[in-house]
Amino acid sequence: MKTTKPPPQSAPPLIGAHMSTAGGMALAIDRALSVDCTAMQIFVKNNMQWFAAAPFTEAELRAFHEHPRRGELRSVFGHSGYLINLAAVNPDFAEKSRRALADELARADQLRLPFLVLHPGAHMGAGEEAGLQKIVAGLDEVFAKLPQVKTRVALETTAGQGTSLGHTFEELAWILAHSAHPERLCVCADTAHLFAAGFDLSTEAGTRETFERFDRVIGLERLVAVHCNDSKVGLGSRVDRHEHLGKGKIGLAPFRFLMRDPRFAAIPKVLETPKGKEMEEDRVNLGILRELATATPRKTPSQRSSP
Repeated sequence: MKTTKPPPQSAPPLIGAHMSTAGGMALAIDRALSVDCTAMQIFVKNNMQWFAAAPFTEAELRAFHEHPRRGELRSVFGHSGYLINLAAVNPDFAEKSRRALADELARADQLRLPFLVLHPGAHMGAGEEAGLQKIVAGLDEVFAKLPQVKTRVALETTAGQGTSLGHTFEELAWILAHSAHPERLCVCADTAHLFAAGFDLSTEAGTRETFERFDRVIGLERLVAVHCNDSKVGLGSRVDRHEHLGKGKIGLAPFRFLMRDPRFAAIPKVLETPKGKEMEEDRVNLGILRELATATPRKTPSQRSSP
């Protein structure tokens, strides 16, 4: 695999979690820091609505950018809403998806986020080739309308549930190769999605082979983030169900690999695992990632009682 320059040895691991923005974007920073995150993912609006209820106010943007501890988060990026489907067959739905993505990219740019994670889309029975062509056309249209926006789109690896595209590296590579704006695209890998799509991450050898394949097909230089999630469902199930680290069907092997291999040191690794209001689950999972970064072996799930 191609190498990336790791951060200084003294830097803490670049890890975090998806955080709620309820009450204001700036509060997400407080939530992330309360569980010792150094990275954070957020939605730039309600993820289950097409468009934001209102544009950001100057006060809201200032509170986010000038938060006194904002610098402690070395990586902050966005995730798009779940309604967007650039491969939609219905013309009205496809048009609304493009408008929604453009709106979210503009909002992400206002927040100065480097990229916005996006599920590529589902072809809804039209077939993979037609779906991929629609995705490229949609991305090209959105990028053309936003020439000044610096926020890139990070295509996320998917589980392949239903007719979802992006569950193979070849599909993502096709989008990158055919886009008129490849420099505005990158990739986010999700461990639970990879496993459900058929990539066996349950061993270190399997994880290494998976990312070597990623490098051959897509290029490791395109990888900008990793979602660290265990899976409730089995290998190749094509079902998207996240679980706490070490509690699912994958185990700790991929997370140990990602935390120890210097090629991934500069890539933010964030959780998308279930949690309650106090976020204790995030504390536990982030603690696991920190332990895996050391040479000290960790007990197996059967040897510990906490989630």
